[in-house]
This record gives sequence, structure tokens and C-alpha cells, in this order.
Amino acid sequence: MPRRRPTKRQVRRRRPAIAILLFPVVAYLAAALIGSLVPVNRGWREPGSGTTIYLSSNGVHTDIIMPVRADGLDWAPLFPSTDFADPPRQARWIAFGAGERGVYLDTPRWRDLRPRTALRAVVGGERVLHVEWVDNPGFATRELRVRPAEYRRLWAAIRADFRLDARGRPVRIDHRGYGLADAFFNSTGKIGALRTCNSWAADKLRLAGVKTSVWPPFAAGLAWRYRLAGEAPLQR
Repeated sequence: MPRRRPTKRQVRRRRPAIAILLFPVVAYLAAALIGSLVPVNRGWREPGSGTTIYLSSNGVHTDIIMPVRADGLDWAPLFPSTDFADPPRQARWIAFGAGERGVYLDTPRWRDLRPRTALRAVVGGERVLHVEWVDNPGFATRELRVRPAEYRRLWAAIRADFRLDARGRPVRIDHRGYGLADAFFNSTGKIGALRTCNSWAADKLRLAGVKTSVWPPFAAGLAWRYRLAGEAPLQR
């Protein structure tokens, strides 16, 4: 028996319910657009010389790539090679990213994402940090230079998000990682729809004093502010 098409009255009755369901999505997207366009540290300009850092992105998630050693600071003592399966011996770069525990540890591929994990990532779950030794940052999508003081503030802001053991070293999570050069570490705080991996990266740049978007929950809302990797800086 063919299904009956809804009457005009039934359609009108459903519209308020549909509008109520769509309103949070529309409001979130509108806020994301505004948050991506509104800058903080608006007076910042990329210096003519300084330390280069990179942003890598797969279109969804953003990592910050920093030199292992720069401006008197060294990441190596905090992340010994024993915490990783087989990191590059001569790696001169190290990448940092934030994510929800279930998404990071239990979802190696997007097709492995489960509804319960996705819901927890939206409403707010435990934040963990992903660290990867990088031999060549050529895969990065964006780059920028920062002043020594800005670099040191960025370094300190990222380090402050790690949960440390009695020796002052980040606490590694017992997980095989995605490859031979990466590992996961316990962090402080939560992550969710209002505190995404991309807004985490923006927040670190903000604390460093770099111009960035006030709230970019999506990768594109952060990346557009910086020059393409390999592109010459603007002459000011």
C-alpha cells in the first residue's frame, strides 16, 4: 500500500520542530564564522627574522610543528626516544595536537568512529595530546615566523597542557600510536564542540602573542590567517 503524502497542515506543524532542531547547528556555524573572522592580538605582524613554526592540517584537525631546539629551549628531554617506537634519529621538528581521548585512541580511521565516541567528543570529553617527531615538515600547510619571546611563550603554553609526573615529564598513555614516531600523552582539561583541536591551537598562538582567530572550531578558520608553507613572507 503506497504511503500517504503529508498534508499541508501536517507540514506546517512539523516546521517549528524542524526549526528547533536546526537552530543549534545554524547558531554554531554562525558563531564559528564570526569567531574565525574576529582577530585577537590584532597588532601583531610577522617579523622579518625569527623562528619558523608550521601548522599542519588534514582539513579537519590542526597540529603545531615546532623546532626540537630553538631559542634556548629543548623538547628532547621531555620526550625521550624510549617513549616512541622508532622516531627518526635526526628529527629536528616535533608536532603537537590535541584531541578527545576516544577519538584519538579508538578511531585510527574516520570509518571507525562510533556514535557514542562522536557524542562524547561533541559534548566534551577528556583531552589528550598527540606528539610526533618530524623529520621534514614539508607536509605542513601553513607557516609563520615568531619572535624569540613569542616562541618561548608558545613553548610554555603547550608544555603547561601536559600532565606531568613526579620528575616533571609528560605522562605517556599506553597506546601504540599511529606510527613509529608518535605517541599520546595525558593532558589537563576537556575538549569538545566549544573547545576543539583547532581552537586549542589558536589558543596557544594567542597566548604566545601571535595574531589569530578568537574562536576557530574548524581548521580553515585558523589556517587562513597565515601564509602557505614555502611562500615568502609579506614585505612590510
